[in-house]
Amino acid sequence: MEKFTVLHGIVLPLDRANVDTDAIIPKQFLKSIKRSGFGPNLFDAWRYRDEGQPDKPNEGRPLNPDFILNQPRYKGASVLLARKNFGCGSSREHAPWALVDYGFRALIAPSYADIFFSNCSKNGLLPIVLPESQVERLFHEVAAFPGYRLRIDLDRQVVEKPDGDVYKFDVDPFRKYCLLNGLDDIDLTLRHAEKIRAFEEKRKLEQPWLY
Repeated sequence: MEKFTVLHGIVLPLDRANVDTDAIIPKQFLKSIKRSGFGPNLFDAWRYRDEGQPDKPNEGRPLNPDFILNQPRYKGASVLLARKNFGCGSSREHAPWALVDYGFRALIAPSYADIFFSNCSKNGLLPIVLPESQVERLFHEVAAFPGYRLRIDLDRQVVEKPDGDVYKFDVDPFRKYCLLNGLDDIDLTLRHAEKIRAFEEKRKLEQPWLY
């Protein structure tokens, strides 16, 4: 998992509340358990004018020019600004996979669905919770200034605006440690590889019938 320390990125405003995981990555794309390859189908039903299929290429599909992801001013965005209850619905881990594969590294919203929130940090995506008043202000500023960027410093737990204002955010210490060090669940387990191997060798001697 890629480390998250400081991000200075363009902000894309998704002005919708209660965005569920089926909207983030539709159900037909859940056949793969790889973490990569989902970016082209992020928000597929909103992004394209036809229905996407996992066995068909995206090249040549008709784009919806009104959808925010297709607007040139937000090309290369790495911060997604959203409304309350982002990531509700089913608990599919493919949702943060799709967001990360597209290029997003941080989310900002007033609230998230619990399981989605947990899945984000496990996949290198930082979900930031800010008060609705601050989120509302960010929506106004993003709309007013093309190329609007935020600087997000995880170690200091701050979102720095172009005008110098700073918004502080809370983060669970363990999630912060994992993100700063680029550690997912597998990485955390592998730190104890020697102990695991020793345990298995001992069990082979004590319970050989299991092998």
